[in-house]
Amino acid sequence: MPAETMLDPRYSDPEAAAGDWSEAVARLSAAEVYWLTTVRPDGRPHVTPLIAVWSEGALHFCTGPDERKARNLSANPRVALTTGTNSLSEGFDLVVEGEAVQVTDEGRLRALAEAYVKKYGEVWRFEVRDGAFVGDGGTALVFSVAPRTAFGFAKGDRFGQTRWRF
Repeated sequence: MPAETMLDPRYSDPEAAAGDWSEAVARLSAAEVYWLTTVRPDGRPHVTPLIAVWSEGALHFCTGPDERKARNLSANPRVALTTGTNSLSEGFDLVVEGEAVQVTDEGRLRALAEAYVKKYGEVWRFEVRDGAFVGDGGTALVFSVAPRTAFGFAKGDRFGQTRWRF
């Protein structure tokens, strides 16, 4: 649970209420596509869409060890993961900021592999081997991002910006 929940009045309707973290978690769990922002070695941002699962208080994603995002994470683990809608008149957008930590525990990886299948179907079934996922595309490193700070953006009749700090 967050240590602090705050509605920012600068970006919120006067009648808006702070978002509930449990509802944000439900949205994070249900989302199908997320956008990951990492930092390149020269400081430029790198943004890419990916799939992820929410488990044990964190978002989890995977990437090949030679992909740009994995190379970025080896130098700088700070990330932002976003999800929501591209509509201005309805929906709820979420931003999760934290550090990506590689998951290598094989028991944990097996549980995450099953979570991928449950959420995305058999096409996303992975074997667990040598501290990583292994699938048709080769080896994939798995990362966990526990929120340090998260933001929720309510849209529609009552715009609101909630910040959760952990």
